Amino acid sequence: MNSAAPIPTQTNSPALLDTAEASVATLITNGIDTLYALPGLHNDPLCDAVYKRRDEIRLLHARHEQATAYMALGAALSTGRPQAFAAVPGPGFLNTTAALLSAEGTCAPVLGIIGQIPQRDIDRNYGHLHEIRDQIGMAAHVAKYARRIRSAQEAPRVVSEAITAMLSDRPGPAVVEAALDIWTQRAPFAPTQPIAKADDDLLDGGAVEHAARLALAAKRPMIVVGGGALDAAEEVRALAEFLQAPVLSYRRGRGVIPTDHPLAINLPQGHRLWPQVDLVIAIGTRMFIQEQQWGMDMDLRVIRIDADPEAPNRHQAPDVAMIGDAAAYTASLVSALEFGGSPSSACAFDLEAEAAWLAQRAAALEPQRSYLNAIRGALPADGIFVDEVTQVGFASRLLFPVYKPRDFISPGYQDNLGWGYGTALGVKAANPDRSVVAIAGDGGFMYQAGELATAAQHNIGLVVVVFDNGMFGNVKRIQQERYGNRIIAADLKSPDFVALAESCGVAGYRADSPAELEKALGLALERNAPALIHVRCGEMPSPWDMLLMPRVRG
Repeated sequence: MNSAAPIPTQTNSPALLDTAEASVATLITNGIDTLYALPGLHNDPLCDAVYKRRDEIRLLHARHEQATAYMALGAALSTGRPQAFAAVPGPGFLNTTAALLSAEGTCAPVLGIIGQIPQRDIDRNYGHLHEIRDQIGMAAHVAKYARRIRSAQEAPRVVSEAITAMLSDRPGPAVVEAALDIWTQRAPFAPTQPIAKADDDLLDGGAVEHAARLALAAKRPMIVVGGGALDAAEEVRALAEFLQAPVLSYRRGRGVIPTDHPLAINLPQGHRLWPQVDLVIAIGTRMFIQEQQWGMDMDLRVIRIDADPEAPNRHQAPDVAMIGDAAAYTASLVSALEFGGSPSSACAFDLEAEAAWLAQRAAALEPQRSYLNAIRGALPADGIFVDEVTQVGFASRLLFPVYKPRDFISPGYQDNLGWGYGTALGVKAANPDRSVVAIAGDGGFMYQAGELATAAQHNIGLVVVVFDNGMFGNVKRIQQERYGNRIIAADLKSPDFVALAESCGVAGYRADSPAELEKALGLALERNAPALIHVRCGEMPSPWDMLLMPRVRG
């Protein structure tokens, strides 16, 4: 008698993972190899999930939640790739929100993974440790995507949706939260596919052709680039060279065209030329300064390329709006120009005269200019410079030479004091083989001075230059100039910064001149180990007449 056929054994059933493990697996799938975190009860399962896969993802812990988010921000700004941090709910989450706001303002793909109290108790005001009302609603104010992971089954999908949102259209941050009891809930795990930034194949050909006609008819065109053009450097250069149009970059757009390119101009030069411009091509920029401060009129035609559908009409409607990828649209515009006409024989502006004017004006910004020259002299050509809200930082936005995109890291319009050191730690952590120099004032550096210990803990070879003038420089200047020299809350008493650094295991140097700074910086960069250079300085001349300039049109 024949026996019944055996029942086949299932050998390829999905793995059973808990929510934390599934979330970490989804991060790894999407190329996220670092989680910046400060451990705590509500995220213990998440940290344990990272430990289990420590060969594929590392956890860099800091001394304050703000630093974890800033580190993720720096890593995102310097690479253009998604980065992640984790914090406990309530006070831990709130400590990260300044960095999330900066990520929103700088279009940085930063994912915040936030813990929560037990799921059934959320928003019931019981008094749990770190309980907060409507945490995910708060997150929605500073993130493109904010959602709670409600079960293990949906963890991979929610994390994938968050990464998709971070990379789509105008990039930006996302936040997901998970309750303590949900982290350990288990379910079958089906791996997700890596999220890729969508290619913008469907370009508006009519808009491109219209833009090309306007560009060919223009006599004095100018190109203005922002952070949205960082991945379109080659295309922007081709456009500029075809039209022989100057390219204005400032802060987030610096490096899209090299500082030493003959068509490169910066903010005050652009302001001087602005009344003569008859066409502006704005690529990946809010163009807030030009539209709201310098002024517009009916004689100025406007072409905009932007990933954000709301951006072109935020101030006034442009003549042409192309919504999508900056590189794709700029390349298409160059092709249309090459097909439709001949390039101009020369730039309509005397940029050599403008360069001479800027050099003369920059001579008034001493010692900032000399200190920046010292940093540029010691920093390799491919090194990364991290800007901070300080007197030398303001001058750097005008005077520091930048040769490639993402080599000048700036906080953008939030301009939040104290952002720099934690952000720069993330820059260096994500770019360990490149030299990274951050600057800070004595006021701003104290926001995250405790992270010197983090640099030593993880051997993050960042060099920070602290310019110490014993004051909040901008605050004091405004009080002197506008409030009858009634000085309040502007003077600062600081620690011995070198001793502070050395007590944390970070090398400390002193430099009292630009020459000493360049020498100390060279030594510190050669070591590729955490270092601080203390520069004692006094009050510095104001750069603001070259940054905030009056209306000249409209």
